[in-house]
Amino acid sequence: MGGVLRAEPLWVETFTGLRVDRFAKLVKVVRERGGNGPGGGRPWCLPLADRVLLVAVYYRTNLTMRQLAPLFGISPATVCRVIQRLRPLLALEPALRPVADTERLWIVDGTLIPVRDRTVGASSRNYRFSANVQVIIDADTHLVIASARPAPGNKADAHVWRESDLPAKAAGTTVIPDGAYLGTGLIVPHRKRAGRPLLRGQEEDNAEHRRVRARVEHTFARMKNWKILRDCRQKGDGLHHAVQAVATMHNLALAG
Repeated sequence: MGGVLRAEPLWVETFTGLRVDRFAKLVKVVRERGGNGPGGGRPWCLPLADRVLLVAVYYRTNLTMRQLAPLFGISPATVCRVIQRLRPLLALEPALRPVADTERLWIVDGTLIPVRDRTVGASSRNYRFSANVQVIIDADTHLVIASARPAPGNKADAHVWRESDLPAKAAGTTVIPDGAYLGTGLIVPHRKRAGRPLLRGQEEDNAEHRRVRARVEHTFARMKNWKILRDCRQKGDGLHHAVQAVATMHNLALAG
């Protein structure tokens, strides 16, 4: 059975949003992490570039295994094995520490991602079974710096932040969130209190805070072009791997 999709410029750019040279960097990273090995079984029927494209197509379209199989000319079981094998190898690179003499500004926020796995998500405020995924971006470049492991969607952002490894990764860096992170030690907006309106300077500070923090919302919107982040059917670490892989491709698309 012959497939339709191959790691060619048309399909690469359509399904990954990456130029061919940047997709080649992604394939190189996966190869260096051991993605070209047989994984303990017989050799793969697709070359590594096609397998990386398969995972990208899966994340971009959220098609089922049975729908992806004829597109690549393989069986649904092989599609599943490819995704299970490669998804952790597309993970985001560890964040580089800011240069000591340069002031860097990072932004953190959480987003709710609908999931099917009851061990990962919980019924949340959007009335769907969701997971809370927290992401840090660089305010200047819009690149994703780090993402936390998914938490149940009914947990508050501040609680998820404290339980994650993000505070350690952001140590020594200025990080701004929204007002939901009150009490975390981060730079949150000024709060209005009963009978005590904000001063003019505080209102101006809040307006600037909103303007800068909106960049993380724009990043979430771009990341959710990968439809796996709109309804994740993967179990266990599947959502975490999907977020990491999408962040990798998002960063490659922006910076190469």
